[in-house]
Amino acid sequence: MDLVIRDARVIDGTGAPAYRADVAVQDGRIATIAREGEPRPSGGHTIEADGQALAPGFIDMHAHSDLAILRDPDHSAKAAQGVTLEVLGQDGLSYAPVDDTTLAALREAITGWNGDGSDIDFDWRTVGGYLDRIDRQGTAVNAAYLVPQGSVRMLAAGWDDRPATPDELATMKRLVAEGMEQGAFGMSSGLTYTPGMYASDAELTELCRVVASYGGYYCPHHRSYGAGALEAYEEMVALTHEAGCALHLAHATMNFGVNKGRGHELLALLDGALAEGADITLDTYPYTPGCTTLAAMLPSWANEGGPEATLARLADPAATARIRHVMEVEGADGCHGVPIEWDSIEISGVSDPELTAYVGRTVAESAAVRDEAPWTTAHRLLTEDRLGSTILQHVGHEENVRTIMRHRVHTGGSDGILQGAKPHPRAYGTFPQYLGRYVRELGVLSLEECVAHLTGRPAARLRLPDRGLVREGYVADLVVFDPGTVAAGSTFEQPRTLPVGIPHVLVAGRPVIEDGHRTDVLAGRALRRS
Repeated sequence: MDLVIRDARVIDGTGAPAYRADVAVQDGRIATIAREGEPRPSGGHTIEADGQALAPGFIDMHAHSDLAILRDPDHSAKAAQGVTLEVLGQDGLSYAPVDDTTLAALREAITGWNGDGSDIDFDWRTVGGYLDRIDRQGTAVNAAYLVPQGSVRMLAAGWDDRPATPDELATMKRLVAEGMEQGAFGMSSGLTYTPGMYASDAELTELCRVVASYGGYYCPHHRSYGAGALEAYEEMVALTHEAGCALHLAHATMNFGVNKGRGHELLALLDGALAEGADITLDTYPYTPGCTTLAAMLPSWANEGGPEATLARLADPAATARIRHVMEVEGADGCHGVPIEWDSIEISGVSDPELTAYVGRTVAESAAVRDEAPWTTAHRLLTEDRLGSTILQHVGHEENVRTIMRHRVHTGGSDGILQGAKPHPRAYGTFPQYLGRYVRELGVLSLEECVAHLTGRPAARLRLPDRGLVREGYVADLVVFDPGTVAAGSTFEQPRTLPVGIPHVLVAGRPVIEDGHRTDVLAGRALRRS
C-alpha cells in the first residue's frame, strides 16, 4: 500500500457509529479497511492515528474562492480546516461564462468578494475554460462549479431591470446548458444582487428546467433573509417544484429582528415539501453575522446598469438623498427589506489602502469619531472605495443557527470571503467550529451526525459516486482530527488564524496537511459533473 492510517476511529460519513480500523490507501483510493481483529495492511508510509478520528474530507458547499485558488494554490485557509472540496460560482456572480465586456464589469462588481483580479491572467471565457485553468495550475483542494445565473443574464440582457426577451431567454438557456455540459454541477443565483435579481420566477423556472435535464441542482441566494424571508423560501420551493429541479438553499439563515426565533418555521416549510417528495438540501455556517459588500446594501434600482452607473448615482445629490431614505426609512431590497442599522454594519475590508482606518469598526462608530451622520460615512466609503468595501452584518440569531443545523438535510458551507484585512472568521474556521463548538462544547450534534452533515450528505447532493464516505474504492480524500481538541483558531479579532487539532489532510491519498503543517502538494483538481 502507498499509505496506511493505523488505529483510527473511523467516522465514515453515513452517521453510523464510529469504529476502530486501519485504513490503507493505494493509487489515490481507499484500498482496504481492516477493522480490529482483522489482518492489518502494511504500506510504505504510515500515519499513526492513535485513536484520533478519521473522516472523509469536508465539503464546503458554499465557497467564494473563485480567484483565491488561482492566486494562492497553497489555499491553507481551506486545506487546514480539512476541506478537500469546495463549490464555487456562488450567489449568481462569477467569472464564467463571460465575454470581455461582462468580465470587466464583473471584476469591478465583485471586487469585495475576490479582489479586482489585476493579478490574474483571465485566459478563459467559458465554464470549461475556467475548470481547465484550475487543472493546469493545480490547487490544494478540489473544486466544483455552479453556473452563475447573474453572469448569464448579464451576458444575454445586460444590467437592466426588465423582463428578458424570448431571444435573450433562449440565449440564457443555451449558456446554462453549455456550462452544464462543460462540467458544472448546477446553477446559482443571487436574488438580492444585480442583475440576477431582475429575473422573474418564470425566467428562473425555465433555466432550472435546463439544469434539471442534466441532473443538476439550483442553489439560490433567495430574495430576502429578512422581511419576507419565509415567503422567499416558499418561492424557491414552488419554483423548483414547477421546474422539476433539485433545490439547495444557500446559507439558509433567518436573520434580522423580524426573524428572531423563527428557524423552526423554515424547517416546517421544508418538512412539508420533503414529505411530498421534493429534493431539497441546504447549507449554513456556524456563526451569527453575515458577510457581503457594502454596495450590496443599496436598493436594487441604485445598482441598475452596473458599477459605473451606481457610482454616477452616488455622485448625484438627488439620487443620493433618495437612496438614503430608502435604506434608512423604508428598507432597501439590498438590505432584505429591513431599514439598515449602521451599528450592525462592520467594515471588514477595503480595496483602497488609504481607507484602512475604517476596518474593524462599524459605520456608526466611524461616524461618531468623525462627528457626522452614519450615511455620510457610508457614502464616503462607497464612492472613495469604488464599491469595493466588504462588511460583516451583525444581524443573526444563535437559536436559529442551532435549530437549522440540526435538520436532516443540512450541510456545511463557509460562505467564506477571503478578501479584506479582517474577513469573517468563517472563511478560516467553519468546519473546526462545527466540530469544536457545536459538537464538543454544546452537544448540538453528535460527532457522527456532524461529520455526515459535512461529508456524505453534500457528496450525495453533488451526486459524487466515490467521495464523501470512508469506504473501500472511494477516493482517499480524508482528514484526521482530534475530537478532544479540534477548534477554530480564527476569531473576529484574528480572523486568519488557522485551526488546531487537525494534523492530517489527504487529497487523493496525498498529504496536503501533514503533522499540522501545509506541504507543497497540489493534489486538488476541478471536478466535473458526469
